[in-house]
Amino acid sequence: MNEATSASPAPPSPFAVSDWFDPLEEAVRGQVRWFIEQLLEEELEAALGRGRYQRGVSSNGRRHGHRPRQLVTTFGPLSLSVPRARLADEAGEQEWKSAVLPAYKRLSRRAEALIAGTYLAGVNTRRVRRALQTLFAGHIGKDIVSRAWQRTRSAWEAWQRRDLAGDDIVRLILDGTVVRVRLDRKATAISLLIAMGIRRDGQKVVLAIKNMGGESEAAWRAVLDDLLARGVAKPELVIVDGGKGLEAALASLWDDVAIQRCTVHKERNVLAHAPKHLHDEIKAEFNDMMHASTAEDVLSKRKAFLAKWKLRCRAVADSLEEAGERLFTFLRYPPEQWRSVRTTNAIERLHEEFKRRIKTQCLLPCAETAAMLFWALLASGQITMRRVDGWPTLDRSPTDLDLAA
Repeated sequence: MNEATSASPAPPSPFAVSDWFDPLEEAVRGQVRWFIEQLLEEELEAALGRGRYQRGVSSNGRRHGHRPRQLVTTFGPLSLSVPRARLADEAGEQEWKSAVLPAYKRLSRRAEALIAGTYLAGVNTRRVRRALQTLFAGHIGKDIVSRAWQRTRSAWEAWQRRDLAGDDIVRLILDGTVVRVRLDRKATAISLLIAMGIRRDGQKVVLAIKNMGGESEAAWRAVLDDLLARGVAKPELVIVDGGKGLEAALASLWDDVAIQRCTVHKERNVLAHAPKHLHDEIKAEFNDMMHASTAEDVLSKRKAFLAKWKLRCRAVADSLEEAGERLFTFLRYPPEQWRSVRTTNAIERLHEEFKRRIKTQCLLPCAETAAMLFWALLASGQITMRRVDGWPTLDRSPTDLDLAA
């Protein structure tokens, strides 16, 4: 890490072009600022031999206010309030100099990754504290990581309650992922249900991350009810993975909302109904159909696919027909949008990145930790998101679709 006055330019903030990220960025920036200032206060207390407000205790020196200091972090410039003190020694009084701050500057990326690691600490902060103590040569007090955890928990709870009415969400992408956690000392698989919104300006926004145990209708209805309570209006389109619980929850809430079934999930489902020796052939034809350049070509290839596989492997054709028009809803929108509308890949990529980050953890400490960590990867800028493909055309009205035509 360099001082702001250094010749090295500040690294670009991952939130610079995404207004929706500002509250998250500020939360993490505040966490890093608080963490560094706590380090400095504890280091100075150790040097003086007494706490800031202790009276009647001998001291090795005296405080004399604070000075501003600006550091460049991975979250952008950070303004700190650095304590000042004069320490007494045989030569008289000397200005106190922090050993922590130069260490933090050298180790900023590792330190900030560990601060984000407090999200992983769950009910046990000892692992994070030991790692930080190693980085800072013993300057970490025994309570600082525990206090950081409490601040993080408060920020997470506030994020879950935040108002969404001003986000102008026009589309939802809904999907779940399974993670392994420790419950009652046993390894247990739970489902994290993720709700992502698409704003009218095309920016993707994670709206909710819920540990619901499974993907039942009741679980998804609870997620949707939470979104409504926080100000999300009925979307123009919902992109789903095809799970029966989710579709039932949507039908109970918005029986006429436009739905796109994820083509990637359907491809897997189609292949599951065929012998393995046919997979390459089916996969090639399925993708040729879904990635045709015009709506007419897509529908023509669909007819050919069904005619062929009704004769060769009826279960394959039946699986494709099961999804009905919802598998081809993307054709109602401008071709520039097809890539972003066809699949739940926007969330799937988050799932993959999340699992990559936790693959060294055989089990997460608890169910709450899984949801908090997913949020933390977003909040800390370790996972970033761009606008959807074709976003300038989002205001265009969808056209009609008739598979029988």
